[in-house]
Amino acid sequence: MCSNPLPPATHKPGSVGIPQGVELAILNDKGQRVELGEVCVRGENVTSGYLNNPEANRSSFTKIYSSDMAEEVDDTSSQNCGRLWFRTGDQGRVDADGYLFLTGRIKELINRGGEKISPLEVDAVLLQIPEVSEAVCFAVDDEMYGQEVNAAVVLKEGQVLTEADIQDYVSRYLAKFKVPKRVFITKHFPKTATGKIQRRVVSDYFTKGLQG
Repeated sequence: MCSNPLPPATHKPGSVGIPQGVELAILNDKGQRVELGEVCVRGENVTSGYLNNPEANRSSFTKIYSSDMAEEVDDTSSQNCGRLWFRTGDQGRVDADGYLFLTGRIKELINRGGEKISPLEVDAVLLQIPEVSEAVCFAVDDEMYGQEVNAAVVLKEGQVLTEADIQDYVSRYLAKFKVPKRVFITKHFPKTATGKIQRRVVSDYFTKGLQG
C-alpha cells in the first residue's frame, strides 16, 4: 500500500514510504483520526469485504468519525467516496510529508496498566546492545498490571551479559515501565518454518517452560 519514491524524491529511513493507489488514514478504535493509531486504507484495489462473514466485516472496516462521533463527510471528488476504510492491524503514524512509519502490530502491543508499549520499540533498543545478536520483546500476563514486558536475547558468540546488564542498558533509553521485567538469555528462539519469530510462541516458550 506504500513505497518509497525513487530518486531524486526523498527516501526516508525507517519509513515504508507514501501511499500508492490508496487513501490512508490513521484512526483509533472509535474511527477517529489520531496522530498514532491503526493504519487504515481504502481504494479501488482494497477489498470491499469478506464473503459470508459479517462479523469479520464489522471488525475489519470502519467509517471515519469526528471527535463528537459524527460521521465524517466524504469529499465527493474522490473516486472512493462512500467506501469503508479497511483496518490493516498495523499501528503507525504519518509525518508532515505524508510518509508512513509503522510502529507495530495492534494485537502485539503490550498493555501494562493502561500504558500501550510497542514491542518493536523495545526490540530496537535491545538490538543496539553490542553483545546482542538477536532480541525479541513480548507480553506476559501479570496480576497487577494485566500484562508485563519480558524479553529474550541471543548473545554473540563469546559474549557474556547478565539480565541486570541488559535491563540497565534499556533503562538508559526507555521509560521505566518499558524496561523488561525479565530477560531470558538463550542460544536460540523458536521460529516458524519460514524462519519468522512469533511473539506469542516465544512468550509461551520461555514463560510456560516449553523449552524443556
